[in-house]
Amino acid sequence: MAEDETQLETAEPPEPLPPPHRRMVRQRHWAMNMLGLGIVLALCYYGEAVLAVFFISVLLAFILAPIVDLLTRIHLPRGVAAAVAILLLLAAMAGIVYYSYNEAATLLQQLPKYTHRVRQEVMRFRKSAENLEVLAPEQEKGVVQIRPATEWTDLLTRGFGSASVAILAGSFVPFLTYFMLTWHQHVRSATVMLFSMENRHTAYVALGLISAMIRSFMVGNLIIGLIVGALSTVVFGVIHVPFFYFVGFISGFLSVVPYLGLLLALVPPVFVGLGHLQVQDFVTVLITVFGLHLIALNVLYPKLLGNRLQLNPLAVTLGLLVWSGLWGAMGFLLAVPITAAMKIVFDHVDSLKPYGNWLGE
Repeated sequence: MAEDETQLETAEPPEPLPPPHRRMVRQRHWAMNMLGLGIVLALCYYGEAVLAVFFISVLLAFILAPIVDLLTRIHLPRGVAAAVAILLLLAAMAGIVYYSYNEAATLLQQLPKYTHRVRQEVMRFRKSAENLEVLAPEQEKGVVQIRPATEWTDLLTRGFGSASVAILAGSFVPFLTYFMLTWHQHVRSATVMLFSMENRHTAYVALGLISAMIRSFMVGNLIIGLIVGALSTVVFGVIHVPFFYFVGFISGFLSVVPYLGLLLALVPPVFVGLGHLQVQDFVTVLITVFGLHLIALNVLYPKLLGNRLQLNPLAVTLGLLVWSGLWGAMGFLLAVPITAAMKIVFDHVDSLKPYGNWLGE
């Protein structure tokens, strides 16, 4: 009995419950956060065209910023340096499009050489699908027709309304990028001045971290794509994949697409290899693409991007799901940098730090 009394005396008293008004404040604070998140998502959904163009311009501005800084060091005015950087970017894009168009045209010219083999493979899969009654095709006059649920152009131009609207929206990108490069100091300082005095230093630090993260993300993905593309080109050339010098780099850059990279990277070499490669060559292609994808995912990404992004796999997956649902293919490409930028903001706002911890590793 005495021991029980001693234990009761030495035991810590139970933690008192928070007062009712404090519980109400917490509930109200949580509700306001959810309301604010809903408003932000609604603005993102209905303002896709504007926001997508803005974010693309921001990414391009961070890519071109080192070139502009280099040109200003040789005493070029910043406006002229920014114009030169934009022209170099447009020239590089035009060269890539021209080279890709020529290679694609050559590929289409040689496509009839093995179109019979491709047609046989397609018919074999189609017959298998008919037997399994998976695709439920329509029969009209002995011709099998399969109606796709949606056109791929609908996915790419989702939110832009039509191709003409997409071109009009894209035409703003060079001008926005130019003004971001020439007025970046003013924009950054003016953005910091929007906050109260005690929060300006935090806003300045957060903007700096976001800038470094975006630059590392873009440069890192470019380097990874070049490395994987170069190695793929070498292997594809050894096994005589048609157009290996073109297909290898396409496969390498498709490999950096989150989650779908492995499947997308297999499409170009398998497509051009039909009718030309043997079974063992296709196995070599599969092993090469799979192995390089694992190396990029487990070695290159942590070295080049891990310290900047600091996102856990669940956060990346949810970010891809949310932003692709809001913006389609464009949201899928922008999901990772947007989610990483959100984490940086959460880490520097006291009331949002728990959400930043949840997104982190």
